[in-house]
Amino acid sequence: MTIVGLGEDGPNALTPASHKALQDAEIIMGAERHLGLLPTLSAKQITWPIPFADGIPQLIELRGQRVVVLASGDPFWFGAGSVIARHLSPSEWTSIAGPATFSLAAAQMGWPLEGTLCLGLHAAPLDRLRPHLANGQRAIVLLRDGDAVQQLHSYLSDARFGASALTIMEALGGPRERVTEFSKLINPVQHPVCAAIEMRGDGETIGTASGRSDALFEHDGQITKRPIRALTLSALAPKHGEHLWDLGTGSGSIAIEWLLSHPSLSASAVEANTERAKRAARNAQSLGVDHLEVHNAQSVDALATLPKPDAVFVGGGLNDTLLEALWQAMPTGCRLVINAVTLESEALVAQAHARLGGELMRIEIANSKPLGSKRGWSSAYPIVQWSVTR
Repeated sequence: MTIVGLGEDGPNALTPASHKALQDAEIIMGAERHLGLLPTLSAKQITWPIPFADGIPQLIELRGQRVVVLASGDPFWFGAGSVIARHLSPSEWTSIAGPATFSLAAAQMGWPLEGTLCLGLHAAPLDRLRPHLANGQRAIVLLRDGDAVQQLHSYLSDARFGASALTIMEALGGPRERVTEFSKLINPVQHPVCAAIEMRGDGETIGTASGRSDALFEHDGQITKRPIRALTLSALAPKHGEHLWDLGTGSGSIAIEWLLSHPSLSASAVEANTERAKRAARNAQSLGVDHLEVHNAQSVDALATLPKPDAVFVGGGLNDTLLEALWQAMPTGCRLVINAVTLESEALVAQAHARLGGELMRIEIANSKPLGSKRGWSSAYPIVQWSVTR
């Protein structure tokens, strides 16, 4: 099977290898728009269904035949290539890429592609932009359709980045190509469509360091506060591709900051309180990490159902039963961080530290507050943090 990246100019810009793959194919499978760009060929044509996932079983049934699958531009840059490849062995497929929409758009704008944020929002929520909203940030985003263009403008305005320069690009690289400032947009918008954004506004920027503002999170008071969160993320030490368990997640702030550290990270958050579990999911959605898995359950009951962790944080609900079950469930090399606030949980981690080792740290933070006509220190509850590797 050959995955061929096809642009809006159809076969005119295809490489000789792509032309040969099409000529030799017994079957060509692709979206109706892509099939319509092809010249007359002898191969049988199959229109890829909607939703996209429904086409995978049809494709698998074609094993053993010479098949070409048509995809847009570069199939492995927010395209169909990786989805198809994961269902096949490496020996079963090859790919011939065409110019990516991002490359064509950057050329239109005169932007260096290596310094431009590129996001595929054609099949993802606009909230994915949230971690990146900052003055001067340049982004090229793929969009679903004309309605999504209007929704993008509204999203930026609601986030107080409505002053951003927004350029809409339709059917790049082909005879229908149109590049328009948003204020001069011509309807209906042609598919495929992308937008170039030069961000401007006075909205809040999330920042890149751990310990983001508490105000970013919706919460009912059950939240690991900013300084403690920064220390906790430092102890958890997220690394490329790792998975976190956040047990007793509350507002979800630890799991969310873990995910904000790098796009390769994943996390499962567990919360027994239904309203807090819903709140954690809302926080993840609004802060652009909607891939957080939130489980409404008792932590000890959820352990067997969660993906294998590389790091575990316990922020609430610690008891002997959970600690014992957790230690048995954690794989060798897994890092555990527990923040104890109550005397009872502090005693538990002190005993566990004596038995299992690791590092025990007492964290005391005080903030200045008015004291009559002067100022004084107001101390928060001390935190005892135990961190250990299984």
